[in-house]
Amino acid sequence: MSAAEEDQARAAMFDHLRRLCERHPAGVRSVDINAFSIEGRPQRLIVQAGIWKPAAFDAALTIRTTYTRPGDPAPYEDSVGSDGFLRYKFRGTDPEHSDNRALRAAMMRRAPLAYFEGIASGVYVAHFPVYVVAEDRSGLEFAIAVDEDQLLFEPDLVTEVQRRYVERLTRMRLHQPVFRARVLHAYATTCAMCRLRHGELLDAAHIRPDASSGSASVPNGLALCKIHHAAFDQQILGVQPDRLTVEVREDILRETDGPMLRHGLQEMKGVALLLPQSRAAHPDRTALEERYELFRRTA
Repeated sequence: MSAAEEDQARAAMFDHLRRLCERHPAGVRSVDINAFSIEGRPQRLIVQAGIWKPAAFDAALTIRTTYTRPGDPAPYEDSVGSDGFLRYKFRGTDPEHSDNRALRAAMMRRAPLAYFEGIASGVYVAHFPVYVVAEDRSGLEFAIAVDEDQLLFEPDLVTEVQRRYVERLTRMRLHQPVFRARVLHAYATTCAMCRLRHGELLDAAHIRPDASSGSASVPNGLALCKIHHAAFDQQILGVQPDRLTVEVREDILRETDGPMLRHGLQEMKGVALLLPQSRAAHPDRTALEERYELFRRTA
């Protein structure tokens, strides 16, 4: 395969993933990700090994972080490095392993890859395009740019101001979509208040606000439609932590307006919060109590 043909295949992969992500905001199944073909020939994108280079390619095409259940040790600890870039571990400890050479080739060519992050068994969030920008043989890891703006910086030469900017981009590009997908997956792509099931209209709302060190774990999230997310953030709606029912601010209950106010907000009073099937994903009680106290002060 020529370099031009490989570039076309990568672009086709990104189009394939973009369509899947739009249809599946709670994460995409590996079987759907792998339903991809190049010029009519099936081409898997996720394989057992974390680094994947098809035989016809000169450089790696995809990388993967497998799903690890809460409490289980992860086989590889991918994390954000001191320079703000994502770190992706080598395959094994030999820098010359074929998979590591494939990623090194992607680095040399600055070839765009897809990064699949597991959020449940066989379910992934796809980040793309990402780029290998450096390697650290002593740490057995590669530095990955997850935003094209990060390509402006050399990992070994970033200033403190640049490091903070790069790290902010890394966390924004990785953590926000993963948090949303995990929360929507836990709530079966359903608004916890009104039961709306249109994923494109659902958000993952933080119980403890993200700006006040709120965790990006599922128990700190609620799946809410966009209007109820906004109403929750503005303290128009609250969640009673003992009964797990929705409360509506008193001045809103006294208002007279159109059907959205009546059906969308006022009639939410007393509605039982929809809970995830897994108890481990249930809303954090302490976070709900703190948020409810803020709602009561506003009300």
